[in-house]
Parts: sequence; structure tokens; C-alpha cells
Amino acid sequence: MILRAASVLALPLLAALLTVALAWPGTARADELRPVAISFTQLDEDRWRLDWKQPVASPATRLAYPSLPDNCRMAGEPVVRSAAAALIGGVEVECDGAVTDQRIGARDLVVAGDALLRVVPLGRAVQTYRLTASQPEATIVGVPAAAQVWRSYFGLGVEHILEGWDHLLFVIALVLLVAKGWTVVKAATAFTVAHSLTLAAVTFGYAGLPSRPVEALIALSIVFLAVELARGRRDTLTQRLPWAVAFAFGLFHGFGFAGALREIGLPEGEVPAALVSFNLGVEAGQLLVIAGVLALRRVVQRFSPQAEPHAVRLAAYGIGITGSYWLFDRIIA
Repeated sequence: MILRAASVLALPLLAALLTVALAWPGTARADELRPVAISFTQLDEDRWRLDWKQPVASPATRLAYPSLPDNCRMAGEPVVRSAAAALIGGVEVECDGAVTDQRIGARDLVVAGDALLRVVPLGRAVQTYRLTASQPEATIVGVPAAAQVWRSYFGLGVEHILEGWDHLLFVIALVLLVAKGWTVVKAATAFTVAHSLTLAAVTFGYAGLPSRPVEALIALSIVFLAVELARGRRDTLTQRLPWAVAFAFGLFHGFGFAGALREIGLPEGEVPAALVSFNLGVEAGQLLVIAGVLALRRVVQRFSPQAEPHAVRLAAYGIGITGSYWLFDRIIA
């Protein structure tokens, strides 16, 4: 009896959580991926350049400082400037000897999100690290592991799809609308292929669109799926050609991913690896979301099938309201 009641409430609860996103600060720009970005670049034998970018959560946000290796110190006062939704700091650093096996990171910067750290020694391979609240520092190595970039950008891809509300709502609406497991997976894969193509084209300079119309089109894609879902019919365009719809909208979502990656940068000499691993991370995150939504729907179908159409329609309203809010906000802001 308890399980039956829980199944009846499952999808409406999901819809309520989606609608709450309307009131959550920052969701109007839900496509942005803004971890802290830190770059430590060697200038000569003893001098390095430290640059970092810190997202601004509120007007009261103050610039925090990365933690340096124990044998290094700032050579002067950092130069600080403001950018779009971020604070940027830069300073030269003097080090006594090699920094190999020394720790560097962001003890005071990694609080609510992640940080991407790049160490650029002279004449050696670039090192890339993903820092988290549980591991806010990394050890500089003499020779970086080949899988370092793959691991870091794969994690960023998973994080972006799971924390990027607009991409997440698009995938959830697609799952609820198409409903069939393998059909959904194929559609989501078409979505990934499309945004991978666009992301690569933008990264290598073959394409580009202004961020505002891109953000509006991403919101419009969510509204489009929500409207089809709310109609409750079995012959919508997305249900007939799910992969084609997912591919078409995925092209626009790719421009959004490109803007997100532009905020943190791509490692020189490792751009193809970073792009592929990021997209694989996005695909892995999508599959997790798909599995969760399909499992939730299966529970409702098994224990309270009569409640399923109403629950799905309520979820459609929650998704549609949120997408409409983003659409109008991104047009008039």
C-alpha cells in the first residue's frame, strides 16, 4: 500500500521539483558551466604566471586566492578585474627550485563547485586536474599520465549534464515523450552526436552564434517537447522521428556547450582528447538520467497505471512553465 502511494506521487513530485527551478537563483542562465579555472604557467626557470577565474555568486562575492606550492610566493600584488559573472586574478610567482611533487590548488575556491587546474611547465606536457571540495589540491608531477585530460573533462561532461538544468529538462522531456527504452537511448545518442558536431565546429573556428539567441533556442526546445508531451497524443513529431528532433535541437545545444567550455578553456595540444572525453561524459550523464526516469515511470505503471497519464501531464506542465520562463527571460534580459 505504501509503495503504491509512493508510485502515485513519484512523477508529480518530479514535476514539482522542476517547477521549483523557476524560483532558484541563476537558473535563467542554466546552460552555463562555470567552475573555477586556474592556470599555472612557467615563464622561465624560477618564474611562473598564476591566473584564475572565480564565478560570482552574488555582488558580495570576494576574490579568493589559489594555494601555491610551498616553495613559491607571489612576486607582487595580484591584478584583479571583473568579467561577465566572474572575478579574474593574475600575478607573477617566484619559486625556489622545481615545483615537481609540490601541491597546488584551491582550498578557498572550491566550495560549492569544481575547479579546473592547468599546469604548464616549459618544454613539457600540460597537466590538467579537476579539483573538488573533497580534493581541493593536486600534486604537480614530472610526467603527467596520458589519461589525465580524459579523466578531467569526462567528469566535467557528466557534471554539466547533471547540473545543467536546461539540458537536463530536455532529456527528461524526451524520455517521457518517447517512453521506449532503446528508442530513447538512440534519440539521446543522436542529441549527443549533434551537439558534438557543433561543439567541435565552434572550437575549431568553423562556426559560431551569439550566446543570447542560442540560449533562447535551447529554452524553446524544452517548450516544444513540453507542449507535445502535454497533448498526450501518440502521433507527435517527436514520437514519429525522435532521433531527428533530438539531432536538430542538439545542434543548438552544442553552441551552448561551446560557450560553457569557452569559460574554462581547453588544454593546448589536447583539444581533441578534451572534446571527446567531455562529450562521452555528457553521454554517460544522459544515460544515468534516462535510466532513472524510465525506472521511475515503470514503478508508476506497475503500481498505479491509472495515475500515469495525469502524472506525465503534470510533469509536462512543470517542464513547460520552466522552459517558458527561461525563454522569455533570455529574450528580454
